[in-house]
Amino acid sequence: MKYGLPIEQFDVKYDTIKPGQTIADLLYGFEFNANQIYKLTQCPDSIFNVRKIRPGQVCALLCDKDSANTPKYFIYEESPKSYITFDITDNYRAERVLKPVEWREGEVAGTVNSSLWVAVEESGASPLLAVEMSHIFGWSIDFFGIQKGDEFRIVYAQEYVEDTPLNNYRIIAASFCASKNLVYAIPFEQEGEMLFYNTDGNSLEGAFLKAPLDYYRISSTFSNSRMHPVLKRVRAHHGVDYAAPKGTPVYAIGSGKVIKKAYQANGAGYYLKIRHNSTYTTSYMHLSGYAKGLKEGDYVKQKQVIGYVGSTGLSTGPHLDFRVYENGTPINPLTIKSQPKMPISEANKEAFKAVSDSLVTRLTSIPMASAVASNDSIESIETE
Repeated sequence: MKYGLPIEQFDVKYDTIKPGQTIADLLYGFEFNANQIYKLTQCPDSIFNVRKIRPGQVCALLCDKDSANTPKYFIYEESPKSYITFDITDNYRAERVLKPVEWREGEVAGTVNSSLWVAVEESGASPLLAVEMSHIFGWSIDFFGIQKGDEFRIVYAQEYVEDTPLNNYRIIAASFCASKNLVYAIPFEQEGEMLFYNTDGNSLEGAFLKAPLDYYRISSTFSNSRMHPVLKRVRAHHGVDYAAPKGTPVYAIGSGKVIKKAYQANGAGYYLKIRHNSTYTTSYMHLSGYAKGLKEGDYVKQKQVIGYVGSTGLSTGPHLDFRVYENGTPINPLTIKSQPKMPISEANKEAFKAVSDSLVTRLTSIPMASAVASNDSIESIETE
């Protein structure tokens, strides 16, 4: 069975949409006439929008082998998870079909030699897991300051469609040992909210993220006397510069109100300021642009994309100049304190301990070597 049909009973012709090709061009290649093309494109846009076909998408024409190759079905694969079937024998009736999806568990462990991204990749797993880890531990571990020899262990799930792996991951549990400081991430639902906690039952999420973007490289730290790379004179640099490619998403490190959105030609370039509370304000400078629709006065949530790394204003290359102000005075962003969210309640401590003990045992049993999960051994845990 393929596309919900006994595929061997048909003569199947495949094609791939090419850059600049319209649906009419494609269908003419399948020997459709103008009237047939018109009928196929008349289904509601909610099912099939001809203006949204994309290069690289696969299409198939299923013909009846016993009836002089009479066309029976036209299939458009709109995504890895879904396709649209046009029943030609039933006046081109269209139907969107969702493919069965399942999540399969895997385990991986490794040691950092240069960066977490490279370490996860070297261990045989997708480096996208490094990004997921940075999201979970972003309040408690400074991934810009990790060192050679730091270790990680991850139990994760990967999404599969018809035995094809997708680049969609979720972390089930994890641990990270940075400079001999071992932190566990244990998921637990409390009062309708699923969060990650350490083994003491304290939430890993805090009021402020450790960094405003997924880790890259710190190119300049907080200083009262730095040689300015453009002006070539010593002056204070009351922020942290994160070198990152142009277009890298920049997050609000905490919830707050946008109090400034402006451009400074001989300084910050495109920049934003956010007031988080009566004490703290943050500034994001040299942006290439802002999140769509964002304006002064808007309230943003923690981890919301507010802009993109650039090199506008007085800058020698793409980076984010990030600054934190405490009661109006600049402070080192790397030392900002962040209060965690509500810990595990007394009523939930026993249930949490059972979950925590089980996952810690599983994490510690993962050998510190290459990825131990493979397509042949990954266990199916859930079907959607």
